[in-house]
Amino acid sequence: MSEEGSLPPKVQQRLLLFQQLQQQLQSVLLRRQQIQLELMEVENALKELEGVGDEAPIYKAVGALLVRTEKQKVVKELEDRREFLKIGLSSLIGRRRGLGSSLRTSGPS
Repeated sequence: MSEEGSLPPKVQQRLLLFQQLQQQLQSVLLRRQQIQLELMEVENALKELEGVGDEAPIYKAVGALLVRTEKQKVVKELEDRREFLKIGLSSLIGRRRGLGSSLRTSGPS
């Protein structure tokens, strides 16, 4: 008989819930890391664009192509993306706190 099969049903349920919460927390942490990385890339791109003149040729990747565009347009797109990422990051931080709290209350007593 497996160890899990010998546990009372109530304990099995708590263990399953605990494992699910751990998986959700892991997923949230991974997504947060991805957003933080993308946010750093956006910040670096904006920083690079600060040193470029308004008339300098700017290219952005569109699929497999590089397309020439205006600096102001790219800066606006990057600023919008930065705000979107910050909102997503704040949401994930709140979700992580909630999951952490749930893990502590459902963890081994």
